[in-house]
Amino acid sequence: MMPTYNKLVRDKIPEIIVATGKGCNTTILANDEYVKELKKKCYEELDE
Repeated sequence: MMPTYNKLVRDKIPEIIVATGKGCNTTILANDEYVKELKKKCYEELDE
């Protein structure tokens, strides 16, 4: 079973994963969901 990561991805990471012979599933978020997740990521970075 593949691990699940509910994270935003960038820089063509899914394409890089597939190029290495592995698989991944992605979801394109609606604008409001994207803003919510982006804010969550910003707060994670601030905490670090």
